[in-house]
Amino acid sequence: MDRFFAQGTLNAAVSGEGPALFLFHSLLSDRASFDAIAPQLSRTHRVIVPELPGFGGSKAVSGGLAAVADRMAEAVSEAGGRDAIVLGNGYGGFVALQMATRHPDIASKLILADCGAAFSEPGREAFRTMAAVSKAKGLAAITDVAMRRLFAPEFQAAHPDLMRDRREAFLKTDPEVLQGACAQLAELDLRPQLSGVKMPVLVLVGEHDEATPPPMSHELAALLPNARLKILTGCAHVPQLQAPQDFLDAIADFLK
Repeated sequence: MDRFFAQGTLNAAVSGEGPALFLFHSLLSDRASFDAIAPQLSRTHRVIVPELPGFGGSKAVSGGLAAVADRMAEAVSEAGGRDAIVLGNGYGGFVALQMATRHPDIASKLILADCGAAFSEPGREAFRTMAAVSKAKGLAAITDVAMRRLFAPEFQAAHPDLMRDRREAFLKTDPEVLQGACAQLAELDLRPQLSGVKMPVLVLVGEHDEATPPPMSHELAALLPNARLKILTGCAHVPQLQAPQDFLDAIADFLK
């Protein structure tokens, strides 16, 4: 069931009953990246899977990642209050983390999967390149790069139907939204604000993640006051799609 939040600006799929659990998708994917885990999570939680601002049916915002975080904070406050749990993957994790730095009491817990607080210079340059190439040649020109950042080549070869679906979803992304997000991530450094995030945080990362490599998650967990880190063996940037049961097992105790 789809619903609109944040004064009608944010489209989200809602299922289940119980404490609110938000799932924020990555930049190179969409909310369907949670389809493999949402049904099980909805047995114990009210699962809310939004299309982040500028994606799908959700209205874009001006003002960069901070404005995206504020829009999502409005939705979390409306639908879940302080008892809500927010899980973000990739870009969704950066949004969730920035939301928590700007709104410290916005949720009871965070799960940050395959993100970090700041990129290395090579990581920043990768975003600048993706933005420049997509602007000059279109999204099709960076689709292979985008898929490699999400999934290891071996996984892609073994799951052709899934990869076809993921490529089609990526090509529906608004190029200007993607380019703006790339520019924001290329400059982002949330490390000075992390000491203010007091809520419990579970940091997850796929051991083969090339988009947000494990050292970023190690740094993030070390700088947060109340965080634990789990490495997901054999996974890349979207572990909930690659190994859904392993992902669910990794977060199960933290959700209780």
